[in-house]
Amino acid sequence: MPPIAWLLMFALSVLWGGSFLFNRIAVAEIPPLDLVAARLVLAALALLAVARLQGVALPAGRASWRDHLVQGILNNVVPFCLIVWGQKTIGAGLASILNATTPIFGVVVAHVLTADDKATPNRVAGVALGFLGVVVLIGVDALRGVGEHLTAELAILGATFSYGLAAVWSRRFRGRPPIATATGQLVSSAVVLTPLALVASPPWTLAMPSLGAIAAVVALAVLSTALAFVLFFDLSTRVGPTDTTLVTFLIPPSAILLSAVFLGERLELQHLAGLALIGLGLVAVDGRLFERLRTPR
Repeated sequence: MPPIAWLLMFALSVLWGGSFLFNRIAVAEIPPLDLVAARLVLAALALLAVARLQGVALPAGRASWRDHLVQGILNNVVPFCLIVWGQKTIGAGLASILNATTPIFGVVVAHVLTADDKATPNRVAGVALGFLGVVVLIGVDALRGVGEHLTAELAILGATFSYGLAAVWSRRFRGRPPIATATGQLVSSAVVLTPLALVASPPWTLAMPSLGAIAAVVALAVLSTALAFVLFFDLSTRVGPTDTTLVTFLIPPSAILLSAVFLGERLELQHLAGLALIGLGLVAVDGRLFERLRTPR
């Protein structure tokens, strides 16, 4: 991958890593469906404003909006609802490990459903190393509670499978401006989910959330959704949808490194070992270093 792709992947991992924190803060006061709807509506409004200022044309025609609707359901509506609901009963560590299965599903789905994005030995080995790195990084203690909240765990696995399907579906948006694709996806998602949220829990029946919860929703919408999906579709056009899902491996280390830098938390040996495994996995998927080592001078 070119250097700009690595930079985009790291930036995206930081933005999505923050979503687990924002979700945890907001879901304590806001019902999951309302939280996801608010996230999508605010993110869609933000991108509509930016697209208008930049003069970017939005999707046009029934077929184009249909494509964005499917993408929005697979990439936003289904996984966001499942993850937020699952996080009500399981910890962030286990949620991060389960979320790290996204590249595994991405590779499997792409291998089955596409003709030009088949699983290679390098990619399979890299994904396995990356997932192992996430487990080591977070710590095997997070896995001790596996099975205690099976429904919530299956919900997050369902979200990662949906992400894998979305990665394959996003292939049809190649060549389009990333902001146009992200805006079309978020507008479609907001249109689907907002009526459901209003019916499930009308606003007048809810208590006013605290300023902290409101700030978490805004950060979730603007940073972890609007900006993040612009970067996501930009990265996807550069390295392909399947390799873009590898960003999931970088979300836990980004959160830990940020905590070490800004909160003074100490890096443990398991963190360094996990980072090494994740880095080795990404290098294996990239393949260029191994190719140079195999090629005689």
